[in-house]
Amino acid sequence: MSAIKNPALGGKPKAGPVIDDWRPEDLHFWGSIGKSIASRNLWISIPALFLAFAVWMVWSAVIVRLNSIGFTFSTDQLFWLAALPGLSGATLRIFYSFMVPIFGGRKWTALSTASLLIPALWMGFAVQEVNTPYSVFVIIALLCGFGGGNFASSMSNISFFYPKAQQGTALGLNAGLGNLGVSVMQFGVPLVIGMGLFGAVGGQAQELADGSQLWLQNAGFIWVPFIAVVTVAAWFGMNDLSSAKASFAEQAVIFKRKHNWLMCWLYLATFGSFIGFAAGFPMLIKTQFPGVDPLKFAFLGPLVGALARPLGGWLADKMGGARVTLWNFVLMIAAVFGVLAFIPQAGTEGNFYGFLAMFMLLFVTTGIGNGSTFRMIPVIFRTQHERMSSGQSAAVKEQALKNAGKEAAAVLGFSSAMGAYGAFFIPKSFGTSMALTGGPQMALYVFVGYYLSCILVTWWWYSRKGAEAPC
Repeated sequence: MSAIKNPALGGKPKAGPVIDDWRPEDLHFWGSIGKSIASRNLWISIPALFLAFAVWMVWSAVIVRLNSIGFTFSTDQLFWLAALPGLSGATLRIFYSFMVPIFGGRKWTALSTASLLIPALWMGFAVQEVNTPYSVFVIIALLCGFGGGNFASSMSNISFFYPKAQQGTALGLNAGLGNLGVSVMQFGVPLVIGMGLFGAVGGQAQELADGSQLWLQNAGFIWVPFIAVVTVAAWFGMNDLSSAKASFAEQAVIFKRKHNWLMCWLYLATFGSFIGFAAGFPMLIKTQFPGVDPLKFAFLGPLVGALARPLGGWLADKMGGARVTLWNFVLMIAAVFGVLAFIPQAGTEGNFYGFLAMFMLLFVTTGIGNGSTFRMIPVIFRTQHERMSSGQSAAVKEQALKNAGKEAAAVLGFSSAMGAYGAFFIPKSFGTSMALTGGPQMALYVFVGYYLSCILVTWWWYSRKGAEAPC
């Protein structure tokens, strides 16, 4: 295949999927051609990530309907189905975070998007047979983790395309609009399962006790044509950057970097909270406020959280990631105490709309924190490598910046893997808390303690005067 070579040095760039010369920090290069190429890759990456999130979290909307069509799963089993995609998705992210420098962003985006067809189709067939064993649903839920894994490679890929000054906004757009897949799924699934969209090809309707009908299989089938289209778009419309190539051994240096582990801790609190609350919110509403239809409200949380993520990246670009992140954790703690004030307890019925408002605030803060923490990572690693190469030759400094970019991309992916475990731990925390104490309060207090630890980490290493890595 032909490659794009030295477009900033004169002449029209050659067409081809591989770019051999990529210098986003070079103003002439960026203005003449870099920005347009980066934008094209970003705007294909976003719908791919959108679909990944939709498939990853689809069980959060499906589990509230399974028993109504004839299945007899316990509440704990249903919480497990909501949590398992988070477990597998987070684990896959560990591997996916290193894939782009090995395979190339274009190839990996196309392949990972196509993999979503497996759980989407299998779910559509499995829910149509009430004798389908629980173990099959467990496998399908685990396979939905393909969608969770995609985030790590997607963010790593986009980070290579943009200059440092614009990475917060670009990564915020990629993640924020991609995160919208959760909200659109939770809003759209209740609509599409109420109609026979695919006719005889889509299977028969399920009869409910009140005489109405559902096509629960549409929760899986609806994504299939979109996945196919975006896979083709990624293959033919995106690019691989040869400058981003790196072996696993080269990237594995991040495991020796202290700031990799510190940022994993912070990102688990922000993204982990976002995706964990998104996975557990519908069942939490159903268990705490039985008279409320959770699918009428569940989509609102992921919606405001996803929309807030680009805002978090933008604020971090303007004000500094550490400052935004620290105060955001303060707001997260306040929002959790607000939730605690409105949930049913001690014989009271609670207040659903107060509960909903506080959870919306909590989702907004998770989105802002997602954007601001991801803005911190490239700055931290660039600063560290600039210090290490201080006083060295120009060639050494140039190589240091390349190493900083590769390490930052790997940390973006790996921290997203650690953060994704929130999609497992939060729904399971709610389920465990209810099983042990009868309510979710214990889990919420644990979250408060965790957010307090994140305030201390952010202040000590990144925010205070004289911090080791101000950002």
